[in-house]
Amino acid sequence: MYIPPFDTTSYSTTTQSPNPSWTYGQKVDATPAGKDWLAGESAGWKVYNTAEMDKANIRKLLNSGIAPRPMTIVSTISEDGVENLASFSWFNTVTDYPPVISFGINRNPAGRLKDTTRNLKNGQGFAVNIISEAFIENANAAAVDAPPDVDEWTLSGLTKEKCVQIRASRVKESAFSMECELYKSIDITHPVTGEHTSTLILAHVKYFHVRKDMLSGRGAVDLAKFKPVGRVGDISYARVGDTYRIPIPLWAQEEAKIQEALKTLAST
Repeated sequence: MYIPPFDTTSYSTTTQSPNPSWTYGQKVDATPAGKDWLAGESAGWKVYNTAEMDKANIRKLLNSGIAPRPMTIVSTISEDGVENLASFSWFNTVTDYPPVISFGINRNPAGRLKDTTRNLKNGQGFAVNIISEAFIENANAAAVDAPPDVDEWTLSGLTKEKCVQIRASRVKESAFSMECELYKSIDITHPVTGEHTSTLILAHVKYFHVRKDMLSGRGAVDLAKFKPVGRVGDISYARVGDTYRIPIPLWAQEEAKIQEALKTLAST
């Protein structure tokens, strides 16, 4: 199968939403695009019972259906001072006050705890580094199932940078890194077999390291400059495409419109 080379000439632009004239209560089939989307229901639904599925198919559906997922590369250090890198796509934010993020670590195929899991629990702290397009191959290399004596930092070609508080290094190439302490570690066990399959890490962010050239005038990270990487299933990664802006409704501003829409819908 021919795969064209990566296009570096363009990135995301900001547009209106897909249906800027949408009103409260409007059905999805009110637009041609909505009708086309709903037409796919004619093919029916496939329902999966997870109790009857094998691990590979469960993982395939989760990885491809919950997408895109943000990517990160986590840098840790052992009690003996050995530093480790590992990339994760089972990753996201949890809350902003206190700032807590999460990522899940599956046990390796042999059923052993990964180096990262052990290091996260040793009280030394760790860094969570967001991955951008410019070094996705480097970060991907850190996902190799190498034996403990292999140095992922050297293998990946990424650069260690000192942190403010923790012993572990952050990834210098990452334009957005977070120094973290372990907030809570939760072992995930299968409800039927009792098998310990993975570990959920809740991390308390103590410091942000953000490259100044990534910040917009509003103090937010500029997506077009940042170029974060997402994961979309199997061995596929994704870039962020065009974005569109939809303000979150505020009742104080929208109450009259909403009440009018509800009256209209109730009378039809």
